[in-house]
Amino acid sequence: MPDRPGTAAAAAASDGTALLAATPDRMRGALGHFASGVTVVTTATEGTDGPHAHGMTANAFTSVSLEPPLVLVSISTRARSHRRIDDSGRYGVSILGAGQGPVAHHFAGGAQSPEAVSLEWRDGLPLVGGALVHLACRVRQSHRAGDHTLFVGEVEGLWLGSGGPLVHYRRDLCALAGPAPTPAGDPRAVSVRDQAPAPAPVPTQAPAPAPVPDRTPPQTPEPTAVREHAPHQAPAPAPVPHQAPGPRRDPNPGTDREERPAHAR
Repeated sequence: MPDRPGTAAAAAASDGTALLAATPDRMRGALGHFASGVTVVTTATEGTDGPHAHGMTANAFTSVSLEPPLVLVSISTRARSHRRIDDSGRYGVSILGAGQGPVAHHFAGGAQSPEAVSLEWRDGLPLVGGALVHLACRVRQSHRAGDHTLFVGEVEGLWLGSGGPLVHYRRDLCALAGPAPTPAGDPRAVSVRDQAPAPAPVPTQAPAPAPVPDRTPPQTPEPTAVREHAPHQAPAPAPVPHQAPGPRRDPNPGTDREERPAHAR
C-alpha cells in the first residue's frame, strides 16, 4: 500500500532519511557539510604590457600522489580560468590562512577588496601573498568530468608559510578554534618521542626530630605538586581557559566561481 501524507513518508522527509533527487542546489548544500580548506587558483597570460595575473577561489582541490608530487583542481568549463589553464599548461595554488576571508571573497566574484590582495610572482606564476602554502604546478593530465575538468598538476615548487587555515563549512568561512599541529617531517616539528621524559619528582621526607619535652614536634609538609618538565620544581600555574575565536562569516566562496583579474606587482 502506498504511504499516505502524514505517515511514514512524511516522517522520513522531516528527519532527513527521505531519498532526494541530486539537483545542483541539493548537491551544493549537501557537499557544503564537508569542511575543507580554501584556495585561490591562479594563472598568468601574456599581455602587451607584460604578464597578467588571473585567479579564482576554489575548494575543489586535493592531493593525488606524493611520488611524483601531484595535486588536482576541478575547474568549471564555464570559468575563464579553464581556458587560461588549458592554454598555459600551468597554474598556482595558494592555500589561504585564517585572516584571508576578504581575499577568498574577492576572487569568488563577491565584493571587490583589492586592498586585501597582494601577489607574489614565483617561478613565473602569481601567488597570493600571506597564504599558508604556495604551489607552482604544471598540468600533466586533464580529464573532462561532467561540467568540470580535472587538471592534474605536478608540483614543481612549494613554499610554506605559518598560521592557521581558513575553513569553508556550509557556505561560511571560519577559523579553527586552535592552531593545527605542525605536520610530521616539518623541520619545525618536534616529536614527543624525541624528547627525553623528565624524571618524576621524588619528594624527600625529612626524618622526624627526636621528641623534646614541652615542645610540639615539627611536621614535615606534604610535597608540592609540580608540572612535568617545570624547572626547579616550580608549582604549575592555574590553567587559563582558551578562548576560541568566533566564526568568520563570509559569503560562500563556492567552487569554481567567476574569477577577478589581479594586476601584477
